[in-house]
Amino acid sequence: MNDQIQSGDEHEHGALGDAEYAEFMELAAEEGFDAEVVENAIGEAGHGPLPVLAVVGRPNVGKSTLVNRIIGRREAVVEDKPGVTRDRVTYEAEWAGRRFKVVDTGGWEQDVLGIDASVAAQAEYAIEAADAVVFVVDSTVGATDTDEAVVKLLRRAGKPVVLCANKVDGPSGEADATALWSLGLGLPHPVSSLHGRGTGDMLDAVLEALPEAPAQTFGNAVGGPRRIALIGRPNVGKSSLLNKVANEDRVVVNEVAGTTRDPVDELIELGGITWKFIDTAGIRRRVHLQEGADYYASLRTAAAVEKAEVAVVLIDATESISVQDQRIITMAVEAGRALVVAFNKWDNLDEERRYYLEREIDTELAQIAWAPRVNVSARTGRHMEKLVPAIETALTGWETRIPTGRLNAFLGEIVASHPHPIRGGKQPRILFGTQAGTTPPRFVLFASGFLEHGYRRFVERRLREEFGFEGTPIHISVRVREKRGRNK
Repeated sequence: MNDQIQSGDEHEHGALGDAEYAEFMELAAEEGFDAEVVENAIGEAGHGPLPVLAVVGRPNVGKSTLVNRIIGRREAVVEDKPGVTRDRVTYEAEWAGRRFKVVDTGGWEQDVLGIDASVAAQAEYAIEAADAVVFVVDSTVGATDTDEAVVKLLRRAGKPVVLCANKVDGPSGEADATALWSLGLGLPHPVSSLHGRGTGDMLDAVLEALPEAPAQTFGNAVGGPRRIALIGRPNVGKSSLLNKVANEDRVVVNEVAGTTRDPVDELIELGGITWKFIDTAGIRRRVHLQEGADYYASLRTAAAVEKAEVAVVLIDATESISVQDQRIITMAVEAGRALVVAFNKWDNLDEERRYYLEREIDTELAQIAWAPRVNVSARTGRHMEKLVPAIETALTGWETRIPTGRLNAFLGEIVASHPHPIRGGKQPRILFGTQAGTTPPRFVLFASGFLEHGYRRFVERRLREEFGFEGTPIHISVRVREKRGRNK
């Protein structure tokens, strides 16, 4: 195998080829790791984006209770009144050995923009971002006009749908569930999310509906343009930037913050390459307090980030870096997207503001010092030519893969020169590791004991110093070797 940093597709064993995988498993056996434990660790670290299941329905039909039942713990807020869940909340779940994400969505607020508009805004987001949908209906109430409106959206979207007839607490409620055949979505699964009745059969149907791997393939399919999401607070110049790179007015620009409500996809040629830019609605401060179109715009912006490969975060250089800016950056990092930070309105800065901005960057954005930075002016076009090289740099880091042999030589040097601190008379050490996946780079380290968070950050910092990974988050998971010699 060529012992160079590579960019490549995922294989049967995560990012490892067959020969490399066999060599790696030999090493694991020598260090006393069970083969199944190692395979599971590589699989979990290298899975990439998990399939997404959206749970949708009217207020107070039991969506959050069902989500708690699916994930096996009480995390989603449950209260016996409509509208408790407002923000989109994502959890990881597992059923029959398969892992997936569950998105708990707020019920539709029928008095915000009228029933049709409010149902469409929430449901379109949830459906667009998901690989499959669980549609929850209160079987004791039956199908309402709101439910019928959602059914029309589901049919147009063409996503697999599992119909959950909730609040069937006993055999006497089965007839109510049967009546929901009238919705035309197939078999209604009678469920009591409160007591767990019928949820197993429903989850079996969910696994049939979900893909083994997410259908989303980003832009690296043959002929597919790379997807760039422009995100940031309202009125930082996202639409102006899109118009400037397109050399025409494609998007409405207004001094009033929040002019853009729906993401607008634009195919734009820059540097001889066609890119797909997504101009998104600005993310406001407290999403759960927003109402109407602004609330749904925030949800759609999050959906745009999830569909993108690179997030270009625009920050107004004339204003102090805010908590909102940091939250938006965190959202992109947690989504695992390549990242570029663009400081807009640079032409309006005087020397004093530049001095203080540099200090703010050092303190407020230290956690993303690895992200390429460009200083631009969407109004004048200043330094716009630097945007594409920054995006390409971030994509290269996002797709970089380190061969296992080279990685383990590097880890050996770290252990020798900077061993883990002794805790409780013991000194855990990294035994070996592998890069289980890319987009973003995902590593799994096998250790003799628990590695403290600070030491993991040190390993990440050294990985970046040695191999680059500019413009991409890095995910590191650790598996600890079980104690030897225990009596069973």
